Amino acid sequence: MSIYRRVLVLGGARSGKSRTALQLAESASTERIYIATAQAFDGEMRERIAQHQAERDGSWRTVDAPLDLPQAVQAQTAPGKAVLVDCLTLWLSNIVLADHDPAREADRLVQAVRDAPGPLILVSNEVGQGIVPSTPLGRTFRDEQGRLNQRIAEACDAVVFVAAGCPILLRPAPPLQLRLE
Repeated sequence: MSIYRRVLVLGGARSGKSRTALQLAESASTERIYIATAQAFDGEMRERIAQHQAERDGSWRTVDAPLDLPQAVQAQTAPGKAVLVDCLTLWLSNIVLADHDPAREADRLVQAVRDAPGPLILVSNEVGQGIVPSTPLGRTFRDEQGRLNQRIAEACDAVVFVAAGCPILLRPAPPLQLRLE
């Protein structure tokens, strides 16, 4: 069994990615930090946040980082302490809606992930597999999310895709070989 220090967990909405990430973090350390990026602007989001909180036991400490996620990752990661970021999609949405530069913020986050000295698990939605959004903002967000996911995947040791609650290890993977005959 291989051990990875930085893991990106991708999946669609309600795919089981957060549950998979929680299990990874709980298997890594008894000292656990949950970096939350959601903001409770309405009742529905408050319910979602409460549901995620209920999934974690009392061993977790929560740090809210809706905008300055790179700083939170730098401040919270340490050897022997598992840090879970949930999720990059909400963080990017916060960045875009706050009129911050997504590319600059992504640069900062990628550097923080690369520099993380302890176990770090990041959760993100794979948003590019659905329909093409009908608005320019939706298309821009989808494109920015795809670029962010690629960059974070490159900075991580392992990438897991979750579908229907089933985690699939995408990277590392055996090399692809093409046979031309």
